[in-house]
Amino acid sequence: AVPPVPPALRGRRFVSMAAMVFSSACVGGARGSLGSRRATCNTRFTHNRSIPRTARHPQGLKVFATVSKDNVFANNPGSLEALKNLTVDGVVRGPFTNQAPDDFSQMPHKERLKVFSGSAHPELSDEIANYLGMELSGRVIKKFADGEVYVQINESIRGCDVFLVQPTCPPNVNDNLMELLIMIDACRRASCRSITCVMPYFGYARADRRTSGRESIAAKLAANLLTEAGATRVVMLDIHSLQTIGYFDIPVDHIYGETVILDYLTSKDFDPNDLVVVSPDVGGVPRARAFAKKLCDAPLAIIDKRRTGHNKAEVMNLIGEVDGKVAIVLDDMIDTGGTICAGAKMLRERGAKEVYACATHAVFSPPAVERLGSGVFTEVIVTNSIPHTAERDFPQLTVLSVGNLLGETIWRVHNDTPVSFNKL
Repeated sequence: AVPPVPPALRGRRFVSMAAMVFSSACVGGARGSLGSRRATCNTRFTHNRSIPRTARHPQGLKVFATVSKDNVFANNPGSLEALKNLTVDGVVRGPFTNQAPDDFSQMPHKERLKVFSGSAHPELSDEIANYLGMELSGRVIKKFADGEVYVQINESIRGCDVFLVQPTCPPNVNDNLMELLIMIDACRRASCRSITCVMPYFGYARADRRTSGRESIAAKLAANLLTEAGATRVVMLDIHSLQTIGYFDIPVDHIYGETVILDYLTSKDFDPNDLVVVSPDVGGVPRARAFAKKLCDAPLAIIDKRRTGHNKAEVMNLIGEVDGKVAIVLDDMIDTGGTICAGAKMLRERGAKEVYACATHAVFSPPAVERLGSGVFTEVIVTNSIPHTAERDFPQLTVLSVGNLLGETIWRVHNDTPVSFNKL
């Protein structure tokens, strides 16, 4: 028979000690390490309420735990029996400390972390799993002869935190969105603890407001679909408009992909006095201003444009000085490339000696590749939030990975730690 819980262990401390017992089975033989970078990132953030804690076993073994709201007894009833070994006459043997464990694979939370990949971008999902030091969880995704999507989860995810990596990106925006909804439904019916949609690219993000009468707001509709399907959280990368976050009735973590581009640019030997950051439109000024402040506090220039229709814009004027400067044109996405190429030509005419185009999302709808590769840009820098294929390549293109950035975000969300580490 299991003895009653001592009064000293009741409440929040009792859950903390239970988490330690849950991980005691890992002490004898540690599982694979998450790598030095993973451990370094977590060691710096040991002040949060979910910090790793250690206690001393009566026999001299160290047990590791993460304090959180999780109920570890749900997945490990045997920990009640093991709890007796940590107490003597109701007194816990060994104090709590703030020392982080040397091997984060011993933390019980990792066993409840499941990362699934949709079919839209499996390469990025592999990079995320590699950063986390784990394998992607098994699933079956296929299409029937009539085009319907079939999803099956190949392992138990009961009580687990599930992360679904699926950008709703071209060329199959609607299929990718529907596949994500079906994946959410499959995970919800498998009794998982939480479902987080990791969406490096959010389709329909530009349909975030009405510009004329009798138009739909498709961004709000997509948000409702994800919520009603059963998602409990969404992670987005450089959403087109921050107001889209308000369309969701569930928590949304917005990650800035420009930080990856910023790291790449700072590795170049630019003279700080020669730099100028250019916003391609008035709406992108806050993004460009924050980016310029981080990039040697560079000055800001603004391109004034007028939209004459969908995917059509006319450059009217340039606000700011670019003569003899290295112009960094920053936007959240490049679609057909017409606007940003027209702006680059104006920058060249105004005396810019080099023009760099930077964007998180490389949509590259035709004829973007021909326009961007025409030689107007010194370099075009994008991320792999959307899959990169050979037909989208051209000599000036540089593709940066956001796999580590999203992997770090997933780990922090899973452990209830802040995700504002990459804020511009």
